[in-house]
Amino acid sequence: MADPRIRQIKIKTGVVKRIAKEKVVYEKEAEKQKIRIQKIKDEGQDEHNIRKQEEVLQESLMMVPDCQRRLAKAFTDLKNTLDTEQDLKEHEDYQAAEQALKDAECQLPKST
Repeated sequence: MADPRIRQIKIKTGVVKRIAKEKVVYEKEAEKQKIRIQKIKDEGQDEHNIRKQEEVLQESLMMVPDCQRRLAKAFTDLKNTLDTEQDLKEHEDYQAAEQALKDAECQLPKST
């Protein structure tokens, strides 16, 4: 059970899951911010306040491509690890890693 390969698979699985979750959070944040900006505009609030809120939106939007890039790298790293450790296929952590890859696949940039 003290196989260092299993430990590496667990770590890399955690990284993929965390980055995928982080990307979703930034996307949700950006959507909420768009709604907030529209509400502020509809209320006719100060132009300075609107600009500040739009800056916050841009920061959230800038994080999405960064998360996609990091996710693609972590995804490839975990996939390569699983490909080289085929003999562990029956282990539950290996199967959890495969599931994490399937779950994260839809979060990857479309250009891959």
